[in-house]
Amino acid sequence: MSPPTGLFLSFEGIDGAGKSSHLDALAAWWRARGRSVCLTREPGGTALAEALRALFLGQEMDALTEALLVFAGRRDHLRAVIRPALARGEVVLCDRFTDATFAYQGGGRGFDTAVLAQLERWVQAADDAGGALLQPALTLWFDLPAAVAAERRAAARAADRLEREDLAFFDRVRSGYATRAAADPQRFVRIAAEQPREAVWAQVEQAVAARWPAASALPGSAGQPGGLAGQGA
Repeated sequence: MSPPTGLFLSFEGIDGAGKSSHLDALAAWWRARGRSVCLTREPGGTALAEALRALFLGQEMDALTEALLVFAGRRDHLRAVIRPALARGEVVLCDRFTDATFAYQGGGRGFDTAVLAQLERWVQAADDAGGALLQPALTLWFDLPAAVAAERRAAARAADRLEREDLAFFDRVRSGYATRAAADPQRFVRIAAEQPREAVWAQVEQAVAARWPAASALPGSAGQPGGLAGQGA
């Protein structure tokens, strides 16, 4: 018998890009097709990583400290949640992963990406010697101008430490994502996140169905745009 085959997908984008409602909708899409779904986030995903998240968002620190905190949380998240879920054959949907570190600390803060790449290798390699680097099979990058994202954030919630950064910072973060996507075009799909919610969802569903066409043919209604009624952008 073949071992279970899990699927790892990440959602990326600057704060205010509207990832969350579509993350929930995609979880429903997969569940309607008979798949178990692990819905998680970074920073966070475990008790330890959530505690580090609170420090990360609430305390002033430099870029290296930010990077060390998120990679420490990521190590625990991989060990306790992501790798076990993939081993069980689940679909793992993660709200941000390592691309966010390269975008925010590398792009936004201007921190040395070579150091980030070394941390990435230490944390995401399999535990056995010479293990492959774990990356999502598909990354959906919700891309929109920083000014539009700022308007959405202001209308939705009080700002945390990172969300209080200026537009120039988020322009650099956006550029960081673009650089990361250009380096791995087979993994990334750009989602034009400034469009209406139903049009954004259509892009998400199309990207996932194109990557796993057998899944799109299975019965289920959660993948229809109408399934987003009442959810926030």
